[in-house]
Amino acid sequence: MLLRQIRKAPAACGALALGAALLLVPPGTAVAEGPVRVLGYVANNGGGVSVLDTATNAVTTTLIDSTGDSPYGVGVAFDGTRGYVTNVRDDTLTVIDTPTNTVDAAVPVGDGPAGVVVSPSGGHVYVSNYLAGTVSVVDAATLTTTETIPVGANADGIAITPDGKRLYVAHDVVGPGTVSVVDTATNTEIADIPTGNTPTAVAVTPDGAKLVVVNKFSNNVAVVDTASNAVVGTVPVSFIPHGVAVSPDGGRAYVTNSEGHSLSVVDLVALAPVARIPVGSRPISVALTPDGARAYVTNFTSGTVSVVDTASLSVVGTAPVGVNPVGIAIHAVPPAPTKLTAGYAHLHLRLLGFTARGLDATLTESHTGKPVAGKQITFRTVKGHPLCTATTNAYGKAQCDANVPLLVGLATLLQGYTASHPGDPTHGRSVAHGPIGLL
Repeated sequence: MLLRQIRKAPAACGALALGAALLLVPPGTAVAEGPVRVLGYVANNGGGVSVLDTATNAVTTTLIDSTGDSPYGVGVAFDGTRGYVTNVRDDTLTVIDTPTNTVDAAVPVGDGPAGVVVSPSGGHVYVSNYLAGTVSVVDAATLTTTETIPVGANADGIAITPDGKRLYVAHDVVGPGTVSVVDTATNTEIADIPTGNTPTAVAVTPDGAKLVVVNKFSNNVAVVDTASNAVVGTVPVSFIPHGVAVSPDGGRAYVTNSEGHSLSVVDLVALAPVARIPVGSRPISVALTPDGARAYVTNFTSGTVSVVDTASLSVVGTAPVGVNPVGIAIHAVPPAPTKLTAGYAHLHLRLLGFTARGLDATLTESHTGKPVAGKQITFRTVKGHPLCTATTNAYGKAQCDANVPLLVGLATLLQGYTASHPGDPTHGRSVAHGPIGLL
């Protein structure tokens, strides 16, 4: 088997044998505290997950799971707080806390995991296992595989309907191919849809009415009516298509052509090609920003991601990522929850007033416990009178002294103080109360 060879050969060979694990990610939910980060997660077959800030199109960090080898596909949970990466040679699913971009776990799944998708509720993660011909059902709460669904040979691309009731799995088998339909209520296969030669990737329109299937060796995409499980049309693309993403309005599909070195745009209403956009070398997967304004394409050989403007249908940027990028997902990610811990301050009498010395607070990430540096902390009395502001140091601690006029009142000051971090796109709001003692 080709996939078996991947597990013994250099990771650079991985994407040549497998269909790309394309993941259609639903738009994220905005948080209340200022602008929301929209991040891209790129699984590099050469190792590691590149985290791409779509505001700057720059990689901000690279995540490495010490137990994960050759990551293949990448998905982000419904609420944006979890990322899931399949490790094709380790038979594991890496779990990422996306607000802090830390690796939380590696969950054992089936043999040769390729595609991954998350249920709309976020409660379950479904992993297609290429070599095993199965789908692993992972409980997102316990991070354990609770069930295994037989679907057939070379289970590759995977997608789920917006209501979470149906799962679709493409079979990357040379020759006339099919897509399995799985009922998620019973976790059983209920249908097998013939679609074309070697289907490798699938995506469902936001209304759940259509399934788009990439037929790798037919050089086309098949559009399936999900109510009847019947192909209603096919649209030609370019040479050896690999991945697909659907626009938020469901009107267009974007298809990578791995040997055509291009991105095809398909009209899903007219069932007709719209454009073909040159990108990098051997494009594999594609994902859209939540607003549909940009498409991000992984270029396996180039080691880059092409950024495509979906209005002008042109490449507007190129971002270097890791070695042999394959899977990609884009999602709005909320700020990391934080915790403030306030210290004990002392009140000193002075002429016509007081001095509150040693006002301090330490800011940490709730999930990791790590200190958060470079954030402004505001100190006030319990009645809201400003005392002072300070910036957290490398240990997450902010400290300052405040001269307070008599009119604030001794009784108010002895009630203590409030320290607060207002929140920003990377770290959420938090408040703490600290005591003030009279010397």
